[in-house]
Amino acid sequence: MNILKWIVYSLVLTGALNWGLIGIFGFDLVAFLFGEMTALTRIVYALVGLSAVIYFILSFRDNTECTSCNC
Repeated sequence: MNILKWIVYSLVLTGALNWGLIGIFGFDLVAFLFGEMTALTRIVYALVGLSAVIYFILSFRDNTECTSCNC
């Protein structure tokens, strides 16, 4: 599970940085690296979105594990 968390956190961070660059500078790093709406760009966007959902689920799971162990 640690590998999944690392991948998910990395993709969420990538998405957050990309949106920060878009908001501040109007620069889309993913589109710059992989092309404007190419298949690879769309895959990266889809993976970032999917990882955000997984991150959300894992954060609730980690919360329930912590409360059950009386940390």
